[in-house]
Parts: sequence; C-alpha cells; structure tokens
Amino acid sequence: MATSCFSNVDEYGFERPQNFNYETYEEFMSEYLKVLAKRAKKWAEIIGEGKSLQRSITVKRYVRKGIPGEHRGLVWLSVSGGEELKSKSPNLYQELLTGPHDSQVTDIIKTDLPRTFPDNIFFNNTDRHQRQLYNILLAFAHQNRQVGYCQGLNYIAGLLLLVTKSEETAFWLLKVLIEEILPEYYVPTMKGLITDIDVLAELVKIKMPDVYQHVTDMGLPWAVITTKWFICLFAEVLPTETTLRIWDCLFYEGSKIVFRVALTLIKRNRENLLACQDFTELAECFKEITKDSIVLQCHDFMQSIFKVPGSLSSSKISKLRAKVEQSHKEQQNAKERR
Repeated sequence: MATSCFSNVDEYGFERPQNFNYETYEEFMSEYLKVLAKRAKKWAEIIGEGKSLQRSITVKRYVRKGIPGEHRGLVWLSVSGGEELKSKSPNLYQELLTGPHDSQVTDIIKTDLPRTFPDNIFFNNTDRHQRQLYNILLAFAHQNRQVGYCQGLNYIAGLLLLVTKSEETAFWLLKVLIEEILPEYYVPTMKGLITDIDVLAELVKIKMPDVYQHVTDMGLPWAVITTKWFICLFAEVLPTETTLRIWDCLFYEGSKIVFRVALTLIKRNRENLLACQDFTELAECFKEITKDSIVLQCHDFMQSIFKVPGSLSSSKISKLRAKVEQSHKEQQNAKERR
C-alpha cells in the first residue's frame, strides 16, 4: 500500500479505523481543503471584530456549508442561544463546580470517564482532558437534576470539549443541546428519545414504505438500529468531521437535522436493505450503512441530507411527535385496563 500523507489519527485525536480508505480520503481532502480555505475567509469577514453572531439567512447558508474548526465554539454558542443563556448567568459554571456535590453522581461520572473515547489520544494520554470532562459533566448534572448524569452524555460533552477546547463553552453547549434541542432524550424514562425513534419509523413509512414494511416483516425494532444514532448524535457512528458538520446544522436548525441524516443513510442504502433475507443480516446491514462511502466526503454528504429525504419541516415533525405520543398514551391506558 502507498504511504499516505495523512496520519492514522485525525485532528481531534481519534484513531482512524484499520480499514480506512486513505486513497479516497486524500482525493476528497485535496478538494475539500480548498473549500475550507475559501469558507474560512468568508467566516472571518462575517464574524469580524465582534464576538457574537446574529441568526440570518446568510448565516444559515454559511452554517450548512460548514463552520471552520477554529470558529465552531463561538458560532455554535451564538446561533443556538447558548450565548444568551450564558450572559444571564455568567458565573453559573464556576458556582456549580464549587459545590456541594452529590457523591453518588460524582462516582458514576468517574466510572464512565475511562470509557469515553478510549481510542482518542487526548483522552487516553492526558489527565487534563479527563479532568475537564469530569468538570463539565459534574456541573451539568448538578444544574439539571432531572437529567443528572446519563450514559451517552460523556460522548457528547467529550466531543464538544475537543472541538471548543473550552470547558465552559462545552458546558453551555451541552445545556442547550440537552434542554432545548433534544428535550427528554436523557431523562430516566428517555421519553423524548423513544418518541423520536418512532417518529423516524413513521417518516420511513411515509417516504420509503417498502423499507418500512421489510424492517417490520423481519421483526427488527427501530430502537435496535437507531438508538445510538440519536443518543450520541452520530458521534462514534460517523467520521468525526462529518459528525461535526451535522452538529453545525443541529445547533442552528434543531433536531430535524438528525432525522434528515437518518433518512439519507437509509434511502441511499435502500436496495441493500431490501435485499436482506433475515433479522441478523438486516441488523448488520444497518451497521454497514454508516460506513457508506459518501459519509467520508462530509461536504457531499451534507448537501445530500437537504435533497435526498425531500421536504421535512419542523411542523411536520411536531405533528408526528404528537401522534406518536398519543399512541403511546393509548397503549399505556390499554395496558392499565387489562
């Protein structure tokens, strides 16, 4: 094999998988780096001297085309409303770290820290990143008692820290994600998560009835396929830069982006999914679709998520959520009557 000019570790410290296609990646990056340079210049102009950014059609367009790594913390905070929250309670993070702290919560977080990105050179070689991640999760758990600490948060907070390189920024972004963008995903009942998995199934039923029927016939629960997609927001599922491009849009446009990504992956692999003969083969195929060749080409992939699934409005998702919740309620009532 020809030697690659790319290291086996990406810029965020993640080891590339053994079967990583360096040739395709080099081909993609030779073009993408030019795109990044052009975008960085445009972002520098739009951000200018000010340290805040107003939501606008132009900013939304820029966000969809990708935010340069060095600006992500600032832009994510500005467009998601995190900056506004922070300005109302500027000392909150430090106060939460001061304590007092619930020993049960601290113990659970400490147990999970070594499991967070064990293949990442920053997390497995330095105590600093683990200590910072511990602080973020500790502060969040004590300001949001309803969620506290829940598995899956470590991956999101860890990636936010790697990208923003700031504990406090990562804390505020975690707060916005968990409390505003993905409500009730991480509460003990996981009500919001269960609802949204069913909403995705409904969307597949509408947009790809043959796939929906096939998955139903095979008896594969949607939760088995997609829980990790939703709970980690594609971290640990898709390549890092692709995940971050998804998060760029997620912080601006909200949770409908998660549905767009999921529907694109399913639709692009429709033929392969329909060809599966049994439960095991189908489950394996769903794992493979996250390794689709396009996911490495984050720019092309992000363009496809706005085309492949067709129209998908926030109001449509709200209606489907209401329908699914009503159905859950009826099932629960029927159970109680038995």
